[in-house]
Amino acid sequence: MRYRLHKGGGHSIETRGIAVRPDPVDETLTIYANTQMPHRAKQILVAALGTAESRIRVVAPDSGGGFGPKAAFHPEELALPAAALVLGRPLKWIEDRRENFVAAVGERDQDWDMEAALDADGRLLALRGRLCHDHGACTPYGVALAYNAGTNVVGPYVLPAYRLDINWCLTNFVPCAPTRGAGRPQGMYVMERLLDAIAAKLDVPRDEIRRRNMIEPSQMPYPTPIKQRDGSTMTYDSGDYPECQRRALQAAGWADFPARQAKARREGRYVGLGLANYVEATGRGPFESASLRIGASGKVVVTTGASAQGQGTKSMLAQLAAGVLNVPPDSIAVVAGDTAGTAMGFGAFASRQAVTAGNAVHRAAIEVRDKALKAAAEMLEASEQDLELKDGAVQVKGVPQLRKTLAQIAHAIGGVPGFALPNGVTPGLASSVDFPAPALTYCNGAHICEAEVDPETGAVQLVNYVVVHDSGRIINPMIVDGQVMGAVAHGIGATLLEWMRFDGEGQPQTVTYGDYLLPSTDTVPRIEVVHMETPTPLNPLGVKGAAESGTIAAPAAIVSAVEDALQPFGVRIRDLPLTPERLLTLIRAAK
Repeated sequence: MRYRLHKGGGHSIETRGIAVRPDPVDETLTIYANTQMPHRAKQILVAALGTAESRIRVVAPDSGGGFGPKAAFHPEELALPAAALVLGRPLKWIEDRRENFVAAVGERDQDWDMEAALDADGRLLALRGRLCHDHGACTPYGVALAYNAGTNVVGPYVLPAYRLDINWCLTNFVPCAPTRGAGRPQGMYVMERLLDAIAAKLDVPRDEIRRRNMIEPSQMPYPTPIKQRDGSTMTYDSGDYPECQRRALQAAGWADFPARQAKARREGRYVGLGLANYVEATGRGPFESASLRIGASGKVVVTTGASAQGQGTKSMLAQLAAGVLNVPPDSIAVVAGDTAGTAMGFGAFASRQAVTAGNAVHRAAIEVRDKALKAAAEMLEASEQDLELKDGAVQVKGVPQLRKTLAQIAHAIGGVPGFALPNGVTPGLASSVDFPAPALTYCNGAHICEAEVDPETGAVQLVNYVVVHDSGRIINPMIVDGQVMGAVAHGIGATLLEWMRFDGEGQPQTVTYGDYLLPSTDTVPRIEVVHMETPTPLNPLGVKGAAESGTIAAPAAIVSAVEDALQPFGVRIRDLPLTPERLLTLIRAAK
């Protein structure tokens, strides 16, 4: 079975920009860059410019979305600071849309040739095949994208044997760098399309063929036959994949759909329902940094190496700290994406913020809370067990007038000349934590898409979309809903619209959004998100990542729905994006 996924869905909506401000007085250079990884950018700049870490500060302001392309370090991010140092003056550069298309980065272009072995009941015995991955002119991320694609083929299924030969191809296209999913949508697309083909060949329902092959919850943690890049075994930590699919089928009305489909056919309409499951590795380490400090003002300040790119990171971290300290979340200031805030950090990528930065903030808040209770016990001459933290103060349980505010405690252990600190308490109401991620956490989900197809024009209208998503313990359901819905929209674009076209010389033919189409309100249907919570045992919060997962299953679910709608024509879809012209060609060929 051959699959071809062309370049598309590989661009962030916002263009990149850099502003540099040299300060001749203290010889520092402040760079404001639209980047997902400010600390990595600083490391590269320090090495390239041959200067000390103290002379470079990188700030990532609100980027309006990164999606992966802004995690790469682009040449302009070095050229502008170097020029600012030579000139001794502030500089600013913003690319236009054409420059972004021509000279930034892209993703998604892969060619697969796969075959599967199975038993008489449709249970997978083995997969083998070849993947050709277009890396463009250079490889900013090395093997990462093709490796993600290859490992993600396994999905939530038992796969006893698997061999994939990968060819990394250098071409005259733009460099290849991650876009939301970073190779995973392609790998999952291959497995899900193979399962649809197996179901058709054996005349077994599509949901049943998946159910027969699924890893059971009793098998968790489940070591797959795959080795990760660091040599460790890819091991799923937790999840209930059959239950996740069952809930999705129920929410989408899967059992009742054949009757609705038959009625639509009698009316001359072609509707179909598609199903796809996924597993995604999240929370990539090795660590993330966070500090929490309460000063004599009583204000709570969190600083972190994490970076915000529109996914609610600051709100999530404030909520975690507030939950431990029992204060309103809006009373907590969060500083993220600024190398002056923390010495180390990794930033935003690989659905990692809640897992790494979230647990770092959670642990720092616990340490500050415990220190506040210990100091207050000395100050109030009470037992720690008799104290509680409430409304910004530590008070004696049942005697709220006996209390010390966090500001008073911070002032006391901040030190007063000539006075000793409370007995056994170290200076400062603060804590810094570098939370190590011991292993990847694996979120999962099931997508069901309902589509209507016009066989006369090749137009596809998505009617309804259901996602059952399990990212472990959910900190903020509204944020997760937004992330999943946005990711599904991203997947819709990659499946039906977005396509970087090049001529025979490799010159881009899509350099505006008049040519490179994006999903809009007339394309994205109602998306229903149903949450499952299977906490991971790998971190104190039990959380997994969520931001990329909605994109990973969307292409396979949409294509499955389109094929189901076009059953009378016997259409089989392999290539993406599925434009009306391409689909119309397939329909006419099938006729």
